Amino acid sequence: MEIPRSSFYNWKKSLSQPANRTLQLVENISLFRSYHLKYPSHGYRWLNAKIRLDTGLVLSDPYAHKCCKAAGIKSKAKHYNYRRPGVPDRIFPNLLLSEINVDGPLQCIVSDMTAFYVKGVYYELTLYMDLWNNEIVSHALSSRRGDRMTYISGLESLLALKQRFPEHEMILHSDQGAVYSSKKYNELLPMYNVIRSMSRAGTPTDNAAMEAINGWIKAELFTDFHVTGDRDVSQEVDEYIVFFNEQRPAYSLNYLTPLQYRERFTSL
Repeated sequence: MEIPRSSFYNWKKSLSQPANRTLQLVENISLFRSYHLKYPSHGYRWLNAKIRLDTGLVLSDPYAHKCCKAAGIKSKAKHYNYRRPGVPDRIFPNLLLSEINVDGPLQCIVSDMTAFYVKGVYYELTLYMDLWNNEIVSHALSSRRGDRMTYISGLESLLALKQRFPEHEMILHSDQGAVYSSKKYNELLPMYNVIRSMSRAGTPTDNAAMEAINGWIKAELFTDFHVTGDRDVSQEVDEYIVFFNEQRPAYSLNYLTPLQYRERFTSL
């Protein structure tokens, strides 16, 4: 076989007596595989951050990539990029385009609705997210198509939270949907020191952070949490929101969870 005798015996020894480094690699590959089976919508960076959060095991991203590549791990989620801008007409000014400096909690809340089916039943989930730390501060779910109360219920919960901190000025940003544009939705906001902001029509990139979260939430609900409708869907969504805020490391927060980020940088 034209192989040096020493190389052959070194290879043979490595099979019967593998080095500690090799054993550790095999163990870490198995660890990443188990986390991938639980959270298949994520890639190696997020899996590495989640393992670090859960176990305290600190591995570099290149090493995590090596483990995932050896295990054949790839994210199963599909995300879409929106590119075509819409017309500049809007009901309220787009304050996000003014490059506001969000340096604390509750300064800018972004909102949107996402829809999905479970066992043929249509659901609409309205989310309100703090742009500072990506924390879902309010949400509402309905199985009625076009149910405006999901928006209103979520807004009422948000205003109840805002009432605890009346000294903070808040910007509420959304798209130009019918409910977001309605008089009933907007008439209470000045009483709570909330300033309104809207995306340009047909321009989801004006609310890019919320659009991205919508994609991740639906991917994780069905790919990681396996929402099937066998349990109460509302309860499953509530449990996922707790996971999102308290147990899910986020790349934009340097792989801290929203709760960890808030506790580290503020007293709220």
